[in-house]
Amino acid sequence: MAGGSLGRLEQLQAFTDAALAHLELEDLLEALLARTREILEVDACAVLLLDDANELTTRASIGDDAAAESRLEVTLAVGDTRIGMLRVGAAGNRDFDEQDHQLLQLVADRAAIAIDHARLFEAERRARTKLERVQLVTDAALAHLALEELLQSLLLRTRDILAVDTCAVLLLDEERNELVARAAVGIEEEVEQGVRIPVGKGFAGRVASERRPVILPDVDHANVLNPILHEKGIKSMLGVPLVVHDRVIGVIHVGTLHPYDFDADDVDLLQLVAERAAIAIEKARLHEDIVRLDEMKLNFVAIASHELRTPATSVYGLLTTLRARKHELDEAQRDELEQTAWEQSDRLRRLIEQLLDLSRLDSKSVDVNPKPLVLERLLTNIVGNGGVNVHVDIDPSLAVVADPLVIERVMTNLVTNALVHGAPPVQIRAELRDRHLRISVADRGAGVPEELVPRLFERFEHGGGSGTGLGLAIAKAYANAHGGDLLYEPGVEGTRFEFVLPR
Repeated sequence: MAGGSLGRLEQLQAFTDAALAHLELEDLLEALLARTREILEVDACAVLLLDDANELTTRASIGDDAAAESRLEVTLAVGDTRIGMLRVGAAGNRDFDEQDHQLLQLVADRAAIAIDHARLFEAERRARTKLERVQLVTDAALAHLALEELLQSLLLRTRDILAVDTCAVLLLDEERNELVARAAVGIEEEVEQGVRIPVGKGFAGRVASERRPVILPDVDHANVLNPILHEKGIKSMLGVPLVVHDRVIGVIHVGTLHPYDFDADDVDLLQLVAERAAIAIEKARLHEDIVRLDEMKLNFVAIASHELRTPATSVYGLLTTLRARKHELDEAQRDELEQTAWEQSDRLRRLIEQLLDLSRLDSKSVDVNPKPLVLERLLTNIVGNGGVNVHVDIDPSLAVVADPLVIERVMTNLVTNALVHGAPPVQIRAELRDRHLRISVADRGAGVPEELVPRLFERFEHGGGSGTGLGLAIAKAYANAHGGDLLYEPGVEGTRFEFVLPR
């Protein structure tokens, strides 16, 4: 037995000092092993700790443990909880006695407490670091109202927080049920090329549809739709859904250019980021909607005032002339002035009705009341004033369930638009396809000028021609109110619109 009891107690006290002096686990284990080897005068020493799978794993060692011919092992425990094992070894044939065992157990008892303290310290430090990192994201979320600036700031901070190479946000296009790349760092091509991923397909689509984190440890052998991921050489990925009020609004994913094993801490951290990012994105979207609505209101008031002023001024001027000079004018002149006054007053009436329509649609006060109806009969009655220039080519037996008022508003605007801006004949057809009722209105005119197409359904947009420029905007709004849509389909000849309603 090496050394006297007093010397060993002094060494044990030195060991205790070492155990209490280090809070960093790796530094602590290194010091503990060195002191333990000195105290028991052994050649090798090792600490084995239980992992998450409750299996012993060597966390630190000193000397050649494998070459030891004699070994002594004791349990590391905190209270009644076993956390691991402390093992020493000697190169020769050494007979460890009871005093060696007791002394090693004393060392283990003090080591276990120190290891537990160090683990708690590390856990607290990791939690604090995580909170600090999440605070960075929260600061970014509070600092920006503009969506593009917000996304760029969030992605830069997220990339740094998780120490990854790429980070991207895809937002949900609800109409097409697709994820659209909106911002990216390290993989900017996603946004530049307008990447779209169907929900339920590929990596991001799977994250959105399953509403949970998804890890791709090996991108090269995974099902991904986006070829840019392979082109950029991304090896591992982690994605989580962006959720607001239990509604998925998009996906945020990160990636590395080298194989990486994303763990539970990485998932938790990205989910915390996603929670704050989702709220910030929704706030930015609402802000943009408010700004856009304010602009629309200002534009609406300005343009509506201008549009109303023109016919109102004409009517006032014509009536003033008739009133002041009616005895000086011959009958033909009076008839002409009265006809013009009537046309301008009728234009004024129609414009006011259209503005009232838009007001009801904007306030969502339009009630949609679907009912069974025979489509061919309804459309024939609606477009009867079109005369020989309008042909209704629909199966007389085609019955649908829809709001006749909505159909009347949409079709009246479409047919009027075709007669005024297009050329006869105007052809109306309908079919049930893809679980939708599709009513088309086509004419043989010159078609819509290419430069006007992006603004075709905007209010007061009439391409410099006659009319109020509200017909198509109203028609589309009514179609949307019924859960459908109004689409323009350019063709080789003429103009074709399709009114789509869910079946």
